[in-house]
Amino acid sequence: MKLLLILPIILPLTTAAVGLLCWRSIRAQQVIGLLGAGGLLAAAGSLLHGVWQNGPMALQLGNWPAPFGITLAADLFSAIMVVLAALMGFTVALYSLATVDPRRVRYGYFCFYHFLLMGVCGVFLTGDLFNMYVWFEVMLMASFVLMALGGEKEQLEGAIKYVTLNLISSAVFLTGLGILYGMSGTLNMAHLATVLPQSEHPFMVTTVAMLFLVAFGIKSAVFPLFFWLPASYHTPPVAVSAIFAGLLTKVGVYSLMRVFTLLFMGDVAYTHTLILIIAGFTMVTGVLGAAAQGEFRRILSFHIISQVGYMIMGLGLFTPLALTGSVFYIMHHIVVKTNLFLVSGVARLLGGSYRLERLGGLSLSAPGLSLLFAVSAFSLAGIPPLSGFWAKLILIIASFKDASYLIAATALLVSLLTLFSMTKIWAAVFWGEPAVAADPQPLSGRRRAALYVPIILLALITVTIGLGTGPILTLAERTADQLIDPRAYIRAVLGSVQ
Repeated sequence: MKLLLILPIILPLTTAAVGLLCWRSIRAQQVIGLLGAGGLLAAAGSLLHGVWQNGPMALQLGNWPAPFGITLAADLFSAIMVVLAALMGFTVALYSLATVDPRRVRYGYFCFYHFLLMGVCGVFLTGDLFNMYVWFEVMLMASFVLMALGGEKEQLEGAIKYVTLNLISSAVFLTGLGILYGMSGTLNMAHLATVLPQSEHPFMVTTVAMLFLVAFGIKSAVFPLFFWLPASYHTPPVAVSAIFAGLLTKVGVYSLMRVFTLLFMGDVAYTHTLILIIAGFTMVTGVLGAAAQGEFRRILSFHIISQVGYMIMGLGLFTPLALTGSVFYIMHHIVVKTNLFLVSGVARLLGGSYRLERLGGLSLSAPGLSLLFAVSAFSLAGIPPLSGFWAKLILIIASFKDASYLIAATALLVSLLTLFSMTKIWAAVFWGEPAVAADPQPLSGRRRAALYVPIILLALITVTIGLGTGPILTLAERTADQLIDPRAYIRAVLGSVQ
């Protein structure tokens, strides 16, 4: 059963390696990429089932006992994130068949795509902070190549901004690791959870916590460290934008939630209040930035920032209900945001542009796409009974119970502004008379299926979460309980040698 912990890392690595061996055949790379993504999804689902049934699990590679060896560990939060990464990986891989040109495939698009998935899953499953740094670097290198692949001027400009800010984040992260290791003599997260509360220098622990907040804050795109994201996410092919939008900032959010529920608990009144303030500013600045944009993907990019604020809002409140809301929100948002980027790519194919003023009338020429956009857009805005409504409702109730009325008011206001920007897209892209496409692209039956099947699948998941909230809420509640009380995670790591 514990071998399931390594499969989400081994499968993407194997898929990428086999794809490299087949570099002469575009078709073979496409098939291998899609099959590998399907295998990853199956492995991730098995991992989540195993953790749900048996509790947190750990695997000590090389038979070195924790905290001395390389530890892989999964609780419900880790397993949920791996499942979401695999689901987005599969849907975007299918979508890529219709949108990624043969030249990019020949230069290794699917190989680097799976290296990216390997890095993402590695971050979610590692039990050691230094190995988390390593997996961040794997993810950064793969994402940089995917963003720059094709060599277009706009792509390279966006890629340079992206990699520069993320390298700064990595440097801050590495600095924090060095100080933390010097203080404690370990970087195993479960071991640190037992060592840090006994530190003779609690102010130094808080200082290191601030370094981690900056490092993971850059990767999460929180206020005021978000400016790299809207400058880069709209530049690569839409399939790359979609997988970045769905996963990369959430890796940063996951890391924040992991270290500020497991490690840095000595001064909650300071650290988590600061996170709550940052959450409010992140929500407001992100949604205001979206309202000022006139390009489909730039609007969606600013909304990533805004929605990250909701995710860390629950961490800042730091109650079981608030963390339940954060986990629920992450599950909802990854699905919805990825789907909105996929919809933007089809709109670009049909209308010839991402600029809102050059699009129009898709509700007449593509009514199915219009409905699919409405499902995801209304969910993002929090319209009942879709998934976003329940996620926001849980967080707002949690804030009222904590007497945090200002953050509740902020969340409600931002939700209204989100609805405004979604209606702005609707009015420009889907309403009115059809625009004359500058570069229309015909959609054959096979290509149309590769475009629409992932969008329909993700829209159905959004509706299912909204209408069948009970099981997802139960999963989120149990996950929040494990975050609030990590003793089972610590026992699984420190008491398990394989």
